[in-house]
This record gives sequence, C-alpha cells and structure tokens, in this order.
Amino acid sequence: MLVGCQVVADRHVSTDSIRIAFSHAMSEMYRREVPKYGTLLELVAEVNTAVLRDDPVFAARLSEIDQLSRISDERHGAIRLGTAAELSMIRRLFAVMGMHPVGYYDLCPAGIPVHSTAFRPLTYDALRRNPFRVFTSLLRLDQIVDSSLAAEAEEVLSRRDIFTPGVRRLIERHESRGGLDEGESEQFVIEALETFRWHHRATVDLTTYQRLHDAHRLIADVVSFRGPHINHLTPRTLDIDAVQRLMPARGIIPKAVIEGPPQRRCPILLRQTSFKALEEEVQFMDALGKQQVGTHTARFGEIEQRGVALTPKGRALYDRLLNRVRESVVPSADGGNADDYLASLSAVFDSFPDDWMTLWKDDLAYFTYRANQPANLRTVGIPSRGLLEQWITDGCVAIDPITYEDFLPVSAAGIFQSNLGDQATQEASVDSNQEEFERALGSLVEDPFAIYQRIQDDSLARIFDPVSPESPWQD
Repeated sequence: MLVGCQVVADRHVSTDSIRIAFSHAMSEMYRREVPKYGTLLELVAEVNTAVLRDDPVFAARLSEIDQLSRISDERHGAIRLGTAAELSMIRRLFAVMGMHPVGYYDLCPAGIPVHSTAFRPLTYDALRRNPFRVFTSLLRLDQIVDSSLAAEAEEVLSRRDIFTPGVRRLIERHESRGGLDEGESEQFVIEALETFRWHHRATVDLTTYQRLHDAHRLIADVVSFRGPHINHLTPRTLDIDAVQRLMPARGIIPKAVIEGPPQRRCPILLRQTSFKALEEEVQFMDALGKQQVGTHTARFGEIEQRGVALTPKGRALYDRLLNRVRESVVPSADGGNADDYLASLSAVFDSFPDDWMTLWKDDLAYFTYRANQPANLRTVGIPSRGLLEQWITDGCVAIDPITYEDFLPVSAAGIFQSNLGDQATQEASVDSNQEEFERALGSLVEDPFAIYQRIQDDSLARIFDPVSPESPWQD
C-alpha cells in the first residue's frame, strides 16, 4: 500500500506519491544488497541530528521554508545503460514518477566512456516533497578502440531486455490514461524495482568479461549483466567533513579527497565522498555451459552535501577557480597528493564570496524570497533591484538559498576514478555529443539554470502578486 499517497483526477495517484514509494523501496532493496549502505545511513542520520541540534537557527530556517523533512528522505542513485532503446524507455519509466531529464554531462574527456543526464523533479513543490534523482549514463561504444570488441558488446546488449513486461504495460497505461490508480501504482513500484536489482549471474563468459574489463571496467559493468543494477545510492548530509572523519570508526574507509568545492560557511553546489567499490562474486558460464566463478567491482557507497545553486555567472567563477587548482595539482585516486590538493583548493577559493548577501548582490547564486514584514512592502509590480536590496537589508524580505539539485562532471569523474583506480583512465575523445544523446533519449534535456531562475522568479512574484495568498496586498 502506498503510504500517504495523493490521489489526483480520475483517482490517479500523484507522481510525487509514486516517486516517494519507489525511492523508499529502492533504499530498502539496496540496504539488503549492500549492508555498508545501512551503516552509512545510520552515520549520516547521527551527523545530521547533531548539526540541527547545535545550530537551532539553521534548523528553524529549514523548518520555516519547509525543507527540513526532505533531508532524511533525500537520495540520489546512479545507473549505466547500454543502448539508446534502454535510455528512451527509462525516460518513460521515470516520467511515471514525475522525474525528467535535466542537464547533459559528458564524462569522456575524463576517460569515462559515457554521457549522462539526471532524472529528477522540476518544481519547487515536487522537490520539497521528495527530491529523488537518478544520474543516468549511456555507454558510448564509439569510445571502444577495438572495433570488433565494440561490435561484440553491441550484439550482447541487443539480446537483453532490462524492463519487465509488467512495467512496460504500466508505463503505456500511464501514458494513455494520464496516470495510474493506487493498485497499479503499487504494482509499478514492484515491477520497476526489478530493473535496478543486482544479479550475481553474468550474461557473458569469463573470457569476454575480461576483454571488456581490460578495455574499461565500466564497459564490463554495463555489458556483462542482465540489468543496470543501481551502483550507488547516496544520502544527503549536512556536514560531509564530519562524515568523512567518522567513517573509518564504522569500518568504512572513505576516498582520500572530498570532491567539489572546499568547506565553506555558505555551501555551494555539491560536495561528495565515497567508499571503494565492493568486490563481489559473480557466476560466469563458459562456451560449454560450465559454471565459472569470478569477481566484479562496481557498487560503492557515496555521501553528498548540497549547497546553493549558482547562476551562470557564479558557475563560471567556480569552474575558473577549479581549473586554476587543477592546473597545479590533480588529486590522485590513491590520495598520495591529497594534502597538496586540499591546500591549493582552499587558497584559490578564498576569492569566491562566502556570505549569502554578497552571493545575492553579485548575482552569483539563486535564492527564494519571503516577506517578513508584508505591511512595509508597498510597490506596484516587481520592485527594482535597489529597492529589493533595501528591503532585504532592512529585514522586510528574507532570502533563502535554493538547493543545488544537479551534478558536477569533474566530481562525477573523480568518484568513478577513485573506485576504478588511476590505471583505469584511458585516452578518450573529447567530442561531446548532446544531440546524439537527446536523439537516444527521445527528448531534449531541461536546462538546470532555467529551472532555478524560474523558482527564484516565482517566489518573488508570489510576494507582489495581488492574487497570491502570500501577497502583502491581501486584506
């Protein structure tokens, strides 16, 4: 039974309710499959509780803007697909849950032969209810240097169907009728979960697996199994440095360097860390049908801390500073130069403003607006920037940072490589191909900057719209 589900027109369950049910079911499945994930959840919960206890002002602000409840439920997952047909169908599957493709990421320049998007909710209210997101990558077979191996991989992928017949029928029903009823929604969660389940049996023999592995470990992971299996599920922490520091005491060894920006008073974008991928026993079959036992390394644990979404101007500054850091030192997967990298990162990012008001005034980050003293806000239409700044300074209007809901290509590559190892990095084409990706997807990807801008503009309009329930013009 879907707990607390919202029923919309024609007795259809809301996409938000289906997404909530699915994300909870996914978390429970992954917790059974990867016990260390459960340990991570416990540690993150303890750290988050301590942060909120020690900073009651921060806790009160999260509660006031209705963002507190999402923290404990927040997850992002990641999958890797092999064919255009799989990507197109996964888009339709996620649409049942109100999740849509946002952004384009090409990891090939970092030696990872995939390009990707993130499926997630688009609106402020949907994100507030449950911000579940899945970073979804499509293998680029054109990046396999051995053309015969690429053709063999393509043939293996063409024989599999990663979706159950039941989930295909329910997706079609959702599309034709505009939704699913409660019973159909419950069945959809059960059927959809099968796409993401781990399988201990490979679909190729051990020799083929080894050839794929030698080309790139990620290629072997995508091609050799019945489905994409969720390869990590990431809880959100409010203090990633504390989690990183406490992980070894729980028997979990984190990667040497937290990916993303340095620690700040006003967090920006996304910081991530992880523990090394598990080596798991896999059964292979040889040409004679005899079983062989081998191992595969793919699934790992990850933790994230999310900060404010940056505007194009802010993102350009971030990228410029990060490039400056990496021109002098690139963190190695084994952590041998971690201290040098972190010192350079901290020093270079000193030039990035670290207070909310400057981030707003310099148009570096996105914020929502709240009226603290509605009676003092008298204007016709949206106020000028100068008047709005005065009201913010006077405390009549409050600004709240909009959470960054997306991903960073350099950080994603760093997480991959810390699990694959430095030796897995290969030469790859630097030609991005968003058009090809969108053809495979069957739609365009959403522009994340446009989404944040819309959320910011809508919050301002609600204050000064005479028909808005939040407007100061209401009697």
